[in-house]
Amino acid sequence: MIAGRLVSKIAVVMLLAASAPAADWPRYLGPNNDSSSSETKLLHEWPKEGPHKLWEYPKGDGHTGPVVAGGRVVLFHALDGHEVIDCLDAATGARQWRVSYPADYQAQFGAGPGPRTAPVIDGGLVFTLGIKGTLQALDLATGAVKWKRELASEYKLLPTFFGQGGTPLVMGDKLIVPLGTEDQKSVVALDKQTGRELWAAKHAWGSSYSSPVPAKFYGRECVLAFQGGMDDPPTGGLLVIDAADGTVFSATPHRARMFASVSISAPVVSGNRVFIAEAYTEGGACVEIAPDFTAKVAWRARKFDTYLMSAVPYDGCFFGFAGQHQQNAALVCYEVASGNELWRDDLGGRFQRGSLLRADGGFLCLGENGDLAWLDLTRKGAKITAAAKFFHAPETWTAPALSDGRLFICQNEAGANGTKPRLICYDLHGR
Repeated sequence: MIAGRLVSKIAVVMLLAASAPAADWPRYLGPNNDSSSSETKLLHEWPKEGPHKLWEYPKGDGHTGPVVAGGRVVLFHALDGHEVIDCLDAATGARQWRVSYPADYQAQFGAGPGPRTAPVIDGGLVFTLGIKGTLQALDLATGAVKWKRELASEYKLLPTFFGQGGTPLVMGDKLIVPLGTEDQKSVVALDKQTGRELWAAKHAWGSSYSSPVPAKFYGRECVLAFQGGMDDPPTGGLLVIDAADGTVFSATPHRARMFASVSISAPVVSGNRVFIAEAYTEGGACVEIAPDFTAKVAWRARKFDTYLMSAVPYDGCFFGFAGQHQQNAALVCYEVASGNELWRDDLGGRFQRGSLLRADGGFLCLGENGDLAWLDLTRKGAKITAAAKFFHAPETWTAPALSDGRLFICQNEAGANGTKPRLICYDLHGR
């Protein structure tokens, strides 16, 4: 009898272990599309130099983040006039395969030639959207090209400031791609297995540099796309789209008043409210979705002007770095319900603008010059509980990725002491 119960308990444990989700980071906003991870037992204290570095890998141009699934890391970058997809072993950094194709590109406003979008991993496939509109699906295990589309020619894309910039989103059997075309296909859904178009959300707003996110309102699956392209006068805002057929439920305008401006931060969901922000003139806005799927602006916050990074929802608040420029950057907290600013802290100027990742009861913060810290963030304020200087290099704007206790950080520019652009893997489990 006891032996039987023991066998039953072991079977239950094995079943739970088999059904537990892998510690993956398959998209740049993470497995929950909100910059959070369920990982626990991470190191919250480390020596002055920070957690142990496991490995590093040289990278080319671009500010896209790595994604991780099944023990593999995928990096999308540019080298010698080519866009390159590298697949690495997560434990060692050894390259398993590489796919590349020509992609010479020069942005109109002097930005670098690298891709703007992160890869996406789903169901054994890797999806990448290049700066000139090359969209392809690759086999995660081998790198074999499953299908490929040249969106610029096939869809007659509208002009952009810096090429294609919104990371695609997988929802079920659909690959959601922000576009902006001459015939007003603002967002399209493609069959992720074949690349065939399933629906197109029709709207005049072109593609921004914000990435779409999923949301469920009143039992209905939706796509949230913060659009707005190279329009004069500038137009754009939040589209709430039916994920089933592409119907545009609502379109809430929110865009900087100046032509040379872009929207980058992704929409952030809390209940039936969505926070969107740009950093040039208008700042942030919180949009409330009604049961009939109409939308209205619940509050505005001009000083909650997230720019290169997205805010993170937690405990009825939005936390994020505000400020278009380094000299006015600060970490802020806004209450979702009221729109009140609860506090603002520049953290001693150490991080300037930074990316937040919520995990294991705290927030990891990656500053734009190569600093990492654990932060305790509450409605009452911010406290640094651990900090380290990994390197000193500008444009560390890429959000980090966390998978299986490994933290993946991109150094995008050459830095002090001769350091070169690279992907670095740090140990947060104390292996």
